[in-house]
Amino acid sequence: MTPQSAPRRNASMSLRRALAIVEFVRSLPAGSGGATLTQLAEAVGINKSSVLRLATPLVESGLLDRDSASGRFRLGAAALALWQAYLDQLDLRSVAADHLRGLMRRTGHTCHLVLLDGHDVVYADKVENTTTVRMASRIGARMPAYRTAVGKAILAFSPADLVADVLAGGLAPVTEHTVTDPALLQEELRRVRGRGYAIDDRENEPEVRCVAAAIFDHNRDPIAAISVSALVSRMPPARVRELGPEVAEVARRVSTELGAPPMEEAPPGPPG
Repeated sequence: MTPQSAPRRNASMSLRRALAIVEFVRSLPAGSGGATLTQLAEAVGINKSSVLRLATPLVESGLLDRDSASGRFRLGAAALALWQAYLDQLDLRSVAADHLRGLMRRTGHTCHLVLLDGHDVVYADKVENTTTVRMASRIGARMPAYRTAVGKAILAFSPADLVADVLAGGLAPVTEHTVTDPALLQEELRRVRGRGYAIDDRENEPEVRCVAAAIFDHNRDPIAAISVSALVSRMPPARVRELGPEVAEVARRVSTELGAPPMEEAPPGPPG
C-alpha cells in the first residue's frame, strides 16, 4: 500500500461506518426513542469513542440529532430535507414507464398512466401492443372520472368531499352500462378499496373493459392510476379477475418508488 492510498482507504472506511450509523438509526422502529451509544457501537462493530468521532459531524450537519437528556441518537432535520429533495426530483411518468411497459408485455393489452384533474382523468402515458387492435385513448385526453376504471381507482381513496363533488356534478351515461346511480357508485368505490383495483365494464366505451389501480405518493395520497384496457372479446370477466391483482401489484411497486408507506391491509370487500 502506498502512503497516498492509506488515507483514502481510511476515509472510505470512515464514510461507510458513518453511513452504517445513519442506517441503523433510520431502521429503528417508531417510538424507540433513538439509538444509544452502546447500540451503535455494537451495530457498527467499533468502540464508543469511534462512534462519537463519526457521529459528531453527522450531528453538526443535521443528519443526526442527539437528545441532550438521554444521549440517544435520532434522525435529524437534514435527513428529512434529503428525503424531500429526493421525492421532489422524482418524475411520476419516468418512474412508472418501465413498469407500464412490463405490464403491457406480460398482459398483451394496452396500458395507461392517468392523473386526476378536478373531476376528470387525464391520460399521461400510454403503451400499446401494436399487434392488437389499437385503443382510441390518447395522451392528453380527458374523461370524467366516474365512468373510468382509473378514475374510480383514484376516487376510492380520495377525500369524501371530492367524491361528493363528483356525485353532485351528475353521472351522465355514455353507454348502457355507465353507472348513473350515486349510491351504486359509492358501493363500487367501497369494493375498490376492498379488493385494491377498479373495473370499467363497458361504462366508458361500449366494447372496452379496463382494470386499474391507484398510485400513491409519500403522503399516501392517490395521485394517479395505471390501467390495462382491451376489447371485451379479449378481456372476458375471468381475465378481469386475473388481471386485477397484477395491476394492483404494479401500482404498489410504483407507489413504493415514489416513497409511499405500506398500506395497512384493507378489509375484504364484497365480490365485484
